[in-house]
Amino acid sequence: MIPSAPSWHIDWDALATYLDPLRDCPQDPVHHAEGDVYIHTRMVLEWLVSSARFRALDDDGRTIVFWACLLHDVAKPRTTRTETDGRITARYHSTKGAVMARQLLWRTELPFALREQICCLIRHHQIPFFLVDQDDPRRRAIEISLSARCDHLALVTEADARGRHCADQARLCDQIELFRALCEDERCLSTPYAFPTAHARFHYLQRGGKDPQYVPHEEFRSEVILMSGLPGSGKDRLVRSELGAYGVISLDRVRAELDIDPDENQAAVIAHARDEVRVGLRAGAQLVWNATNLSRQIRAPLLSLFADYGARVRIVYVEVPEQVLHAQNRGREARVPTKVIERMLERWEVPTLGEAHDVQWRVG
Repeated sequence: MIPSAPSWHIDWDALATYLDPLRDCPQDPVHHAEGDVYIHTRMVLEWLVSSARFRALDDDGRTIVFWACLLHDVAKPRTTRTETDGRITARYHSTKGAVMARQLLWRTELPFALREQICCLIRHHQIPFFLVDQDDPRRRAIEISLSARCDHLALVTEADARGRHCADQARLCDQIELFRALCEDERCLSTPYAFPTAHARFHYLQRGGKDPQYVPHEEFRSEVILMSGLPGSGKDRLVRSELGAYGVISLDRVRAELDIDPDENQAAVIAHARDEVRVGLRAGAQLVWNATNLSRQIRAPLLSLFADYGARVRIVYVEVPEQVLHAQNRGREARVPTKVIERMLERWEVPTLGEAHDVQWRVG
């Protein structure tokens, strides 16, 4: 499906499954005078495949960039609204699109490493349009570089800009070139930013550090491991087999103790578990927080809590193919209803290296 030499042919029939849902989804004519999202995405792919930068990529690079361009606006049919002033908007289509792409590509069984780079490019595909005008563009560029190549992101964004009709196309392309120059200056255009230590990375991105090359003192009182993964992915089995020396804060156990079902409000469960972890952290215990922890919004306050108590924080993310997941979930004593899993998929964000001192991805 990915165009290649010598013909660089785009098989539109093979792409119909992904493109047809974009038909008749309107766009603001100020930014997209070419028409609906379907027309725009076709123009994006046509420009991309004709570009020398795309043709110079290796096989994996072309796969990543092509998929990202194909799916960059996949969430617009869900997010497009006509405002009271008549303008058409599609707020949050990048972040929602990354989640939708993750589900889609998980089900097509695209390799995990490629999939996550694609999702990162979709999530951030608008960033180069405005990043250099932000207060701290370096921080955002550095963080993105830990999950995907910034030169790939610049290429996706350039295809987005050139695959449209708008009055400010030249300005958009100038902004992309400034983004490329910024990443080149920071030595993170085609490789991840090189932090001196893992704690330097964590301190800079999560604790408000000002200098990415600053090496903070390391004196951890304990280690806390945050498990992450869908129900049925195998988190419990991994904890039992590899982390027996750690105290386990299990939300499944807390739910059972409090007699709260997985599809009920979980506030009391979380509050009880947080109290447990505070007691353990005060004692300097090695702990595992065992729950799904599927979104950044859920993980961030927990990781901050652990760090506030002087712990080194590690995320262990577990994933299996969809059929295996549902089979293993059916075999669990505390089976999670399928409808609950489907809701979880709507906020599924795989942990990135920018969130903790260490992130391990256990993908089966």
